[in-house]
Amino acid sequence: MSFNNYIFSLWENALSLSSEIENTPAGIGSPAKRVATRTIFFVTGMAVGLWGVLVPYAQLRTHSQAGTLGLLLLCLGAGSLLSMLGSGKIIGRFGCRKVIIAAVLAYCLMLPLLATFSDVWLLALSLFIFGMGIGLADVAVNVQGTMVEQAAGKPLMSGFHCLWSVGGIAGAGGGALLLSLGVTPRGSTFYAIMLVILGTAYSLRGLLPFGADEKHNSQGKPKARPNFRLMLMAFMAMICFMAEGAVLDWGGVFLTREHGLALEHAGWGLAVFAIAMSLMRLTGDAIISALGRKQVLIIGGILGAAGYLMVVLLPGIILPICGFAVIGTGVANIAPVLITLAGQEKVMPVNMSVAMVATLGYLGILGGPALIGFIAHLSSLYMAFSLVAAALLFITFGAGKLKY
Repeated sequence: MSFNNYIFSLWENALSLSSEIENTPAGIGSPAKRVATRTIFFVTGMAVGLWGVLVPYAQLRTHSQAGTLGLLLLCLGAGSLLSMLGSGKIIGRFGCRKVIIAAVLAYCLMLPLLATFSDVWLLALSLFIFGMGIGLADVAVNVQGTMVEQAAGKPLMSGFHCLWSVGGIAGAGGGALLLSLGVTPRGSTFYAIMLVILGTAYSLRGLLPFGADEKHNSQGKPKARPNFRLMLMAFMAMICFMAEGAVLDWGGVFLTREHGLALEHAGWGLAVFAIAMSLMRLTGDAIISALGRKQVLIIGGILGAAGYLMVVLLPGIILPICGFAVIGTGVANIAPVLITLAGQEKVMPVNMSVAMVATLGYLGILGGPALIGFIAHLSSLYMAFSLVAAALLFITFGAGKLKY
């Protein structure tokens, strides 16, 4: 064997060994994999946050009334939900890395179009594809996060989800800053795309090339059928996301209509809710390590319900706004814990179980606000919010039925 061939053979063996090490449990839980997971959570949240800033500009370009705008926004949710429904099988077949790259490219390609189109139908189609990219990226990065957390042997999921929230704040705040400096809406999307692509490229090596970890299934080939605990977790996730969606879509309305808050201050409730949720997710992994996942679910459900009752029952302005902070504190770590527990169930591969819980959870944030509006139409927002409080208590009771 020549010296060159010998060196080439050594290099191939080193690369092969490196790949094997990276895909062992220790390698999957390595700092590089954690950084990559956090980065994808961040850039996906940033893209969603930027779209929130672009919504008023889209309404002006299309001359949309409130009803038309609502249908446009529904296209984003419909695209996300549709991609999530088939995400488990797609991730299992192609792996987290390929799916995340495809999803990131999809929503990056759509961002400039969302800042350009003035035709309602073209904007609706762009929003639908944008939503598909966001939904697929969300599920894939949650699948990766679950496997990274399991390999690391310690709570990480709340910190991952915190980066999504921070990304959303960065996208909304950064977009607003760029627009205030005179950058056009389309120009602001190019800055965002640059950051997303750089972040994804930096994370490329840390993204998992597979999407299912079936070797831990003690029964051999995983079943494609959820058990009672998975169904319960999915329902609990739906309630949690519905509670979040109620604050996003109805919190300001409740404060202005029922508590007399001035219209220009209607966002205060949402602001304190978002801040409390971000802070709790920032410290969530430490809290879960100290209390355990079961206690986090129990206490989270109680705090969420108490926060809603504060909003409904307490007089004035300050105390109900504090109630929104209590809601954010309570629900912040419920979804991350449920995603983790879903990944630990062995009746299905992790890609299928996580996708199922995440999809049904997303259905809560998509359909929950509409259900609350229907209840408010039949009765009142007081009744609707009270029912949300009662539903959050179901999470507390359901926590006792799960396996930890």
